[in-house]
Amino acid sequence: MENSAASTPTPARRAALIFIFITLLIDILSFGLIIPVLPHLILGFVGENVSAAAWWYLAFSVTFMAMQFVFTPVQGALADRFGRRPIILASNLGLGLDFLMMALVNSLPLLFIGRVISGITSASFSASNAYVADVTPPEKRAQAYGMLGIAFGIGFVIAPVIGGFLGEIHPRLPFWAAVVMCLTNFCYGLFVLPESLTPDKRSAYFDWAHANPFGALKLLRRYPQVFGLVGVVGLYALAHMVYPTTFVLYADYRFGWGPKMVGITLGLVGIFSAIVQGGLIKFIVAKLGERRALLFGLACGTVGFTLYALAPTGYWFWAMMPVAALWGVAQPAAQAMMTHFVDPREQGRLQGAVTSVSSLAGILGAFLFPSTLALVSSSHDHGLWAGATFFAAAVIVGASLLLAWYISAHLPASISAASAKQPGPDITEEIAAVTSDLHSPIAETETRA
Repeated sequence: MENSAASTPTPARRAALIFIFITLLIDILSFGLIIPVLPHLILGFVGENVSAAAWWYLAFSVTFMAMQFVFTPVQGALADRFGRRPIILASNLGLGLDFLMMALVNSLPLLFIGRVISGITSASFSASNAYVADVTPPEKRAQAYGMLGIAFGIGFVIAPVIGGFLGEIHPRLPFWAAVVMCLTNFCYGLFVLPESLTPDKRSAYFDWAHANPFGALKLLRRYPQVFGLVGVVGLYALAHMVYPTTFVLYADYRFGWGPKMVGITLGLVGIFSAIVQGGLIKFIVAKLGERRALLFGLACGTVGFTLYALAPTGYWFWAMMPVAALWGVAQPAAQAMMTHFVDPREQGRLQGAVTSVSSLAGILGAFLFPSTLALVSSSHDHGLWAGATFFAAAVIVGASLLLAWYISAHLPASISAASAKQPGPDITEEIAAVTSDLHSPIAETETRA
């Protein structure tokens, strides 16, 4: 059940990938700017108590994920009914309002309300994944999702470093920069982002039974091949929560790092991520196929998190990054494998269901990792168990590896063979080909219609 229209390369399709890439990049930049400073902002509200800040950060993270769990399926169903573009634009405005509140408020409750708004409107990532499925042929989706990984990589190279330096000037300055980013992103999308889902491929109606989070998860029953892969993605998301929920406070506790060093470290993470997802994934998937690439990435993640936990100093932590970065192969491979099974009219619901599972995993992770750090820091343990949060992440990725190994044996062989034997045109070259000759995507879309 594939979108045949996506199988033929066109200038409009190539341009659309550029535009969605830039949209995600700006979103990541706005998020990345505040990563080094938000925990420190909370820390200032609670009298520099690391344990109390970890518990407050837990509440912030759980609330954000809970709002995502409830509202992302609604946005996914709306995206299937009305198109991807309006959902992405609404998300940009919502994030801008969230960051504006964070820049202005002087109390934790108001800061909390800002995170509620952000969680409700944070649909750009799932809508963008559906967008890519709309405009990309099946055999190139793993590489296309890898290209979106470059947006994450570039964003986390630039933004945390800038955010760290801006945070040294004033703790609210990164939030104002994020507001500007979101408004710029909204204006950019309003004028140049085309709609990827033509009216004839949209759902005939909006159904609340499908839009609620549990109704969206029922979609997976109709695609049993996807169910296990969603479980792998959920465990991936759970392990990944070790970064946003605890890394800043963990680095402060174990290595004595402030915003500047955290920003530099996250920048290095972004560099390695961009190298893996923007370059190496093309060769890894072509060589191994999506199935074995998934297993390879999860194995690297298990080893990488274990090495992170054992790192006695910040410099050792940096040295482990190349191994851990190869974990980034897993998510695009799993994402691409899932899209092979789902009807184009339901890609939005699929991405909504995946995001709901990831949000549930995020809620669990928001409890697991900060509470683990709070317990370790309250005991003043700076030895081996100081890395308990990363040990926990390693165990979770190891479990996802076992699950992926089990379910991969029951997936059709064509899923991995198609990507390995039919590489198709290089999507990196397609994107590069239009950067010097961009046409109006709206005009091109209207011409084709």
